[in-house]
Amino acid sequence: MISVQIGNRKIGEGHPCYIIAEIGINHNGDIDIAKKLIDLAKLAGCDAVKFQKRNIEVVYKPEELAAPRESPFGKTNGDLKYGLEFEIEEYQEINRYCREKGITWFASCWDEGSVDFIDQFDVPCYKIASASLTDDDLLRYTRAKGKPIILSTGMSTIEQIDHAVEVLGKKDMVILHATSTYPANYDELNLSVIPVLRQRYGVPTGYSGHETGIPTSVSVIALGACVVERHITLDRAMWGSDQAASLGPGGVIKMVSGIRVMEIAMGDGIKKVTQREMPIIKKLRRKG
Repeated sequence: MISVQIGNRKIGEGHPCYIIAEIGINHNGDIDIAKKLIDLAKLAGCDAVKFQKRNIEVVYKPEELAAPRESPFGKTNGDLKYGLEFEIEEYQEINRYCREKGITWFASCWDEGSVDFIDQFDVPCYKIASASLTDDDLLRYTRAKGKPIILSTGMSTIEQIDHAVEVLGKKDMVILHATSTYPANYDELNLSVIPVLRQRYGVPTGYSGHETGIPTSVSVIALGACVVERHITLDRAMWGSDQAASLGPGGVIKMVSGIRVMEIAMGDGIKKVTQREMPIIKKLRRKG
């Protein structure tokens, strides 16, 4: 199995799981909340934080932006979308703050202009959101930046994933299994797809989870996941569409700890008698 280099970390079989704290839009348009979420990710032991970047007028149609929608930012969907979007000043501060804290950051870019915008910060990789998996032009544009690609596969058929992989190429690629419901029900997760994707594409494979709990995001280590991504929040009761599908401070700390314990517990796959079992053999076994 090949590995992928993201920043100073190798991702793939034989390497520690790469844990991504998805901040996304859970900052609610407030840079101070974003910085607190970066602090939380660092405290919990996550390897990276991820944001989302859009040019609102490119991603959304005028009628979508004009649609009524109550929010802290106004009365239309456009008010909400613009209110949640960070621009150059905020991303300069994110870049500075992440460097200060010693944590990697990158973003999922929903349009070509956003790819160029994020590229000025020399991020170590790009994330392709599940919603963008069928956008061939965006896939090619992102790939042309020459950075590793993390591809989420929510709301996608295997044929659509095949096509996206063909467009992107397998070089420096990580594929994440995902279910794009927020929050996702446990009977929707279908975690058994993770080893299927790993075998089918032969690239490092992981999991982007949107469920409310922790155990499933820890258990994927046993299925060969080498990346785990979860949304994080300061408080799951905060305003915002993604908060309920996120892990709060206690949750993200427990998840990271659980993943690290699971990695130790997985061992090397070679059945043998441990040193601590030797005296138990003498005590309990009558023969052999």
